[in-house]
Amino acid sequence: MVFPMSKVRKAVIPAAGLGTRFLPATKTVPKEMLPIIDRPILMYIVEEAVRAGIEDIVLVAGRGKHAIEDFFDVSYELEDKLARDGKDAWLESLRKIRDAANIISIRQMRPLGLGHAIGCAKPIIGNEPFAVLLGDEIMIADKDKPTVTGQLARSFEQSGMSTVAVMEVPASETHKYGIVEGETTAMPDGGTRIRVGNVIEKPTAGQSSSRWALPGRYVFDASIFGHIASTKPGKNGEIQLTDAMVAVAKEKGLLAQTFTSRRFDAGDKLGYLQANIELALEHPELGTALRQYLQTLGKTL
Repeated sequence: MVFPMSKVRKAVIPAAGLGTRFLPATKTVPKEMLPIIDRPILMYIVEEAVRAGIEDIVLVAGRGKHAIEDFFDVSYELEDKLARDGKDAWLESLRKIRDAANIISIRQMRPLGLGHAIGCAKPIIGNEPFAVLLGDEIMIADKDKPTVTGQLARSFEQSGMSTVAVMEVPASETHKYGIVEGETTAMPDGGTRIRVGNVIEKPTAGQSSSRWALPGRYVFDASIFGHIASTKPGKNGEIQLTDAMVAVAKEKGLLAQTFTSRRFDAGDKLGYLQANIELALEHPELGTALRQYLQTLGKTL
Protein backbone atom coordinates (compact mmCIF):
# COMPACT_ATOMS: atom_id res chain seq x y z
CA MET A 1 0.00 0.00 0.00
CA VAL A 2 1.29 3.50 -0.84
CA PHE A 3 0.83 6.22 1.73
CA PRO A 4 0.69 9.77 0.37
CA MET A 5 3.28 12.21 1.67
CA SER A 6 1.75 15.03 3.71
CA LYS A 7 2.41 17.41 6.55
CA VAL A 8 3.20 15.90 9.94
CA ARG A 9 0.27 16.93 12.13
CA LYS A 10 0.04 14.05 14.59
CA ALA A 11 2.35 12.75 17.29
CA VAL A 12 2.56 9.80 19.63
CA ILE A 13 4.02 10.07 23.12
CA PRO A 14 4.55 6.65 24.74
CA ALA A 15 4.05 7.07 28.47
CA ALA A 16 3.27 3.57 29.70
CA GLY A 17 6.57 2.75 31.42
CA LEU A 18 6.70 1.88 35.10
CA GLY A 19 9.43 4.40 35.95
CA THR A 20 11.37 1.91 38.06
CA ARG A 21 14.50 4.10 38.13
CA PHE A 22 12.57 6.67 40.18
CA LEU A 23 10.98 4.36 42.72
CA PRO A 24 9.53 4.86 45.26
CA ALA A 25 8.35 8.26 43.92
CA THR A 26 6.84 6.69 40.80
CA LYS A 27 4.78 4.16 42.75
CA THR A 28 1.91 6.68 42.67
CA VAL A 29 3.23 9.52 40.46
CA PRO A 30 3.86 8.80 36.76
CA LYS A 31 7.48 9.42 35.79
CA GLU A 32 6.29 11.77 33.06
CA MET A 33 4.65 13.97 35.71
CA LEU A 34 7.78 14.51 37.82
CA PRO A 35 8.49 18.25 37.85
CA ILE A 36 11.27 20.11 36.12
CA ILE A 37 11.14 23.25 38.28
CA ASP A 38 7.35 23.81 38.24
CA ARG A 39 6.23 21.94 35.11
CA PRO A 40 6.06 18.20 34.56
CA ILE A 41 8.48 16.50 32.17
CA LEU A 42 5.59 15.75 29.83
CA MET A 43 4.73 19.42 29.38
CA TYR A 44 8.13 20.16 27.87
CA ILE A 45 7.60 17.34 25.38
CA VAL A 46 4.10 18.49 24.44
CA GLU A 47 5.40 22.02 23.92
CA GLU A 48 8.10 20.74 21.56
CA ALA A 49 5.47 18.93 19.51
CA VAL A 50 3.20 21.97 19.36
CA ARG A 51 6.07 24.20 18.23
CA ALA A 52 6.65 21.75 15.38
CA GLY A 53 3.09 22.19 14.13
CA ILE A 54 1.60 19.09 15.73
CA GLU A 55 -2.16 19.37 16.26
CA ASP A 56 -3.15 15.94 17.62
CA ILE A 57 -1.13 14.20 20.33
CA VAL A 58 -1.79 10.58 21.22
CA LEU A 59 -0.67 9.65 24.73
CA VAL A 60 -0.14 5.89 25.06
CA ALA A 61 -0.41 5.27 28.80
CA GLY A 62 -0.56 2.24 31.04
CA ARG A 63 -2.56 1.37 34.13
CA GLY A 64 -2.23 3.80 37.02
CA LYS A 65 -1.41 6.85 34.88
CA HIS A 66 -4.65 8.76 35.38
CA ALA A 67 -2.67 11.79 36.58
CA ILE A 68 -1.49 12.35 33.01
CA GLU A 69 -5.04 12.54 31.66
CA ASP A 70 -6.14 14.70 34.59
CA PHE A 71 -3.31 17.16 33.98
CA PHE A 72 -4.66 18.01 30.52
CA ASP A 73 -8.30 18.07 31.66
CA VAL A 74 -10.34 20.94 33.09
CA SER A 75 -10.00 21.47 36.84
CA TYR A 76 -13.20 23.38 37.59
CA GLU A 77 -12.64 23.91 41.30
CA LEU A 78 -9.04 25.12 40.90
CA GLU A 79 -9.82 27.41 37.97
CA ASP A 80 -12.82 28.89 39.78
CA LYS A 81 -10.75 29.64 42.87
CA LEU A 82 -7.95 31.24 40.84
CA ALA A 83 -10.50 33.41 39.04
CA ARG A 84 -12.13 34.49 42.30
CA ASP A 85 -8.72 35.24 43.85
CA GLY A 86 -7.67 37.34 40.85
CA LYS A 87 -4.74 35.09 39.99
CA ASP A 88 -5.17 35.59 36.27
CA ALA A 89 -1.61 34.68 35.28
CA TRP A 90 -1.87 31.23 36.89
CA LEU A 91 -5.32 30.74 35.39
CA GLU A 92 -4.04 31.55 31.93
CA SER A 93 -1.12 29.14 32.33
CA LEU A 94 -3.54 26.31 33.15
CA ARG A 95 -5.70 27.14 30.15
CA LYS A 96 -2.68 27.19 27.84
CA ILE A 97 -1.77 23.69 29.00
CA ARG A 98 -5.31 22.45 28.38
CA ASP A 99 -5.58 24.06 24.95
CA ALA A 100 -2.06 23.34 23.69
CA ALA A 101 -3.21 20.54 21.39
CA ASN A 102 -5.86 17.89 20.98
CA ILE A 103 -4.81 15.33 23.60
CA ILE A 104 -6.04 11.79 22.96
CA SER A 105 -5.32 9.01 25.44
CA ILE A 106 -5.00 5.32 24.56
CA ARG A 107 -4.30 2.48 26.99
CA GLN A 108 -1.49 -0.01 26.38
CA MET A 109 -3.01 -3.05 28.05
CA ARG A 110 0.24 -5.00 28.42
CA PRO A 111 3.85 -3.73 28.68
CA LEU A 112 5.12 -5.34 25.48
CA GLY A 113 7.72 -2.78 24.47
CA LEU A 114 8.08 0.52 22.63
CA GLY A 115 7.12 -0.91 19.26
CA HIS A 116 3.89 -2.30 20.70
CA ALA A 117 3.10 1.00 22.44
CA ILE A 118 3.40 2.91 19.17
CA GLY A 119 1.31 0.30 17.40
CA CYS A 120 -1.49 0.99 19.89
CA ALA A 121 -1.86 4.47 18.36
CA LYS A 122 -2.77 3.19 14.87
CA PRO A 123 -6.57 3.67 15.29
CA ILE A 124 -5.96 7.41 15.82
CA ILE A 125 -3.04 7.96 13.44
CA GLY A 126 -4.60 6.04 10.55
CA ASN A 127 -2.62 6.42 7.31
CA GLU A 128 -1.02 9.76 8.18
CA PRO A 129 2.65 10.41 8.93
CA PHE A 130 3.37 11.06 12.59
CA ALA A 131 6.06 11.99 15.05
CA VAL A 132 7.10 9.96 18.09
CA LEU A 133 8.48 11.72 21.16
CA LEU A 134 9.59 9.56 24.08
CA GLY A 135 8.03 10.62 27.35
CA ASP A 136 11.25 11.04 29.35
CA GLU A 137 13.49 12.82 26.83
CA ILE A 138 13.53 16.62 27.00
CA MET A 139 14.82 18.53 23.97
CA ILE A 140 15.21 22.30 24.36
CA ALA A 141 15.61 24.33 21.17
CA ASP A 142 16.60 27.99 21.04
CA LYS A 143 13.63 30.28 20.36
CA ASP A 144 14.91 31.11 16.87
CA LYS A 145 15.68 27.48 15.98
CA PRO A 146 13.36 24.61 14.99
CA THR A 147 12.69 21.88 17.51
CA VAL A 148 14.07 18.38 16.95
CA THR A 149 10.59 17.25 15.93
CA GLY A 150 10.38 20.21 13.57
CA GLN A 151 13.70 19.28 11.96
CA LEU A 152 12.59 15.68 11.44
CA ALA A 153 9.20 16.73 10.06
CA ARG A 154 10.90 19.03 7.56
CA SER A 155 13.17 16.21 6.43
CA PHE A 156 10.19 13.91 5.95
CA GLU A 157 8.21 16.52 4.05
CA GLN A 158 11.15 17.22 1.74
CA SER A 159 12.37 13.66 1.18
CA GLY A 160 9.26 11.55 1.68
CA MET A 161 11.33 9.23 3.88
CA SER A 162 10.85 8.44 7.55
CA THR A 163 13.53 10.29 9.52
CA VAL A 164 14.86 9.76 13.04
CA ALA A 165 17.13 11.80 15.30
CA VAL A 166 20.58 10.54 16.26
CA MET A 167 23.42 11.76 18.44
CA GLU A 168 26.99 10.57 18.72
CA VAL A 169 27.82 8.91 22.04
CA PRO A 170 31.03 7.42 23.48
CA ALA A 171 31.65 3.79 22.58
CA SER A 172 31.29 2.93 26.26
CA GLU A 173 27.65 4.08 26.19
CA THR A 174 26.34 2.46 23.01
CA HIS A 175 24.88 -0.43 25.03
CA LYS A 176 22.34 1.99 26.49
CA TYR A 177 20.72 2.92 23.16
CA GLY A 178 19.41 1.75 19.85
CA ILE A 179 22.35 2.25 17.47
CA VAL A 180 22.06 3.27 13.81
CA GLU A 181 24.45 2.05 11.14
CA GLY A 182 24.68 3.41 7.62
CA GLU A 183 26.30 5.74 5.10
CA THR A 184 26.92 9.25 6.42
CA THR A 185 26.88 12.55 4.53
CA ALA A 186 27.40 16.15 5.68
CA MET A 187 24.36 18.42 5.83
CA PRO A 188 24.47 22.10 4.75
CA ASP A 189 23.93 23.24 8.35
CA GLY A 190 27.00 21.33 9.54
CA GLY A 191 25.09 18.34 10.84
CA THR A 192 25.27 14.72 9.72
CA ARG A 193 22.71 12.67 7.82
CA ILE A 194 22.75 8.88 7.58
CA ARG A 195 21.09 6.61 5.06
CA VAL A 196 20.20 3.87 7.52
CA GLY A 197 21.26 0.34 6.71
CA ASN A 198 20.72 -1.27 10.09
CA VAL A 199 19.50 -0.52 13.62
CA ILE A 200 20.67 -2.56 16.62
CA GLU A 201 18.90 -2.42 19.96
CA LYS A 202 21.42 -1.89 22.79
CA PRO A 203 24.35 -3.71 21.16
CA THR A 204 26.81 -5.68 23.24
CA ALA A 205 30.53 -4.92 23.11
CA GLY A 206 31.89 -5.49 19.61
CA GLN A 207 28.46 -5.90 18.03
CA SER A 208 28.63 -2.53 16.27
CA SER A 209 31.34 0.05 15.61
CA SER A 210 28.76 2.82 15.12
CA ARG A 211 28.26 5.42 17.83
CA TRP A 212 25.10 6.99 16.36
CA ALA A 213 22.48 6.60 19.11
CA LEU A 214 18.71 7.10 19.06
CA PRO A 215 17.67 9.64 21.74
CA GLY A 216 13.92 9.30 21.29
CA ARG A 217 12.65 11.47 18.43
CA TYR A 218 11.24 9.99 15.24
CA VAL A 219 8.99 10.80 12.27
CA PHE A 220 7.47 7.84 10.42
CA ASP A 221 5.02 7.29 7.63
CA ALA A 222 2.15 4.95 8.43
CA SER A 223 3.87 1.93 6.87
CA ILE A 224 5.67 1.45 10.19
CA PHE A 225 2.45 0.04 11.68
CA GLY A 226 2.49 -2.95 9.33
CA HIS A 227 6.10 -3.69 10.25
CA ILE A 228 5.33 -3.40 13.97
CA ALA A 229 2.44 -5.83 13.57
CA SER A 230 4.71 -8.41 11.93
CA THR A 231 7.64 -7.92 14.33
CA LYS A 232 8.30 -10.82 16.67
CA PRO A 233 9.29 -10.20 20.29
CA GLY A 234 13.01 -9.49 20.68
CA LYS A 235 15.07 -8.50 23.71
CA ASN A 236 13.23 -8.98 27.02
CA GLY A 237 10.29 -10.50 25.14
CA GLU A 238 9.29 -7.04 23.88
CA ILE A 239 8.33 -5.83 20.42
CA GLN A 240 11.24 -3.58 19.58
CA LEU A 241 10.72 -0.44 17.52
CA THR A 242 14.25 -0.85 16.16
CA ASP A 243 13.28 -4.12 14.45
CA ALA A 244 10.41 -2.39 12.65
CA MET A 245 12.78 0.45 11.69
CA VAL A 246 15.11 -2.04 10.00
CA ALA A 247 12.16 -3.25 7.93
CA VAL A 248 11.30 0.34 6.95
CA ALA A 249 14.92 0.96 5.95
CA LYS A 250 14.90 -2.08 3.68
CA GLU A 251 11.50 -1.43 2.14
CA LYS A 252 11.24 2.34 1.64
CA GLY A 253 14.43 3.78 3.06
CA LEU A 254 15.10 5.45 6.40
CA LEU A 255 17.09 8.59 7.21
CA ALA A 256 18.75 9.58 10.47
CA GLN A 257 20.13 13.02 11.24
CA THR A 258 21.72 15.02 14.02
CA PHE A 259 19.94 17.92 15.69
CA THR A 260 20.71 21.27 17.31
CA SER A 261 18.66 21.20 20.54
CA ARG A 262 19.97 20.56 24.03
CA ARG A 263 18.97 17.13 25.28
CA PHE A 264 18.28 15.88 28.80
CA ASP A 265 17.57 12.25 29.66
CA ALA A 266 14.96 12.99 32.32
CA GLY A 267 14.32 9.28 32.78
CA ASP A 268 17.75 9.02 34.41
CA LYS A 269 18.31 10.45 37.88
CA LEU A 270 21.42 12.42 36.95
CA GLY A 271 19.86 13.67 33.72
CA TYR A 272 16.75 14.70 35.65
CA LEU A 273 18.83 16.72 38.12
CA GLN A 274 20.85 18.31 35.31
CA ALA A 275 17.65 19.40 33.56
CA ASN A 276 16.34 20.98 36.76
CA ILE A 277 19.58 22.86 37.40
CA GLU A 278 20.23 24.09 33.86
CA LEU A 279 16.66 25.18 33.20
CA ALA A 280 16.35 26.76 36.64
CA LEU A 281 19.45 28.84 35.87
CA GLU A 282 17.48 30.30 32.94
CA HIS A 283 14.33 30.89 35.00
CA PRO A 284 13.58 34.64 35.35
CA GLU A 285 12.68 34.32 39.02
CA LEU A 286 15.18 31.70 40.14
CA GLY A 287 18.22 32.02 37.89
CA THR A 288 20.18 34.70 39.71
CA ALA A 289 19.64 33.30 43.22
CA LEU A 290 20.42 29.73 42.11
CA ARG A 291 23.60 30.81 40.33
CA GLN A 292 24.78 32.61 43.48
CA TYR A 293 23.99 29.54 45.59
CA LEU A 294 25.88 27.21 43.25
CA GLN A 295 28.88 29.52 43.23
CA THR A 296 28.90 29.55 47.04
CA LEU A 297 28.42 25.79 47.16
CA GLY A 298 31.26 25.29 44.70
CA LYS A 299 33.70 26.97 47.04
CA THR A 300 32.96 24.41 49.73
CA LEU A 301 33.32 21.28 47.56
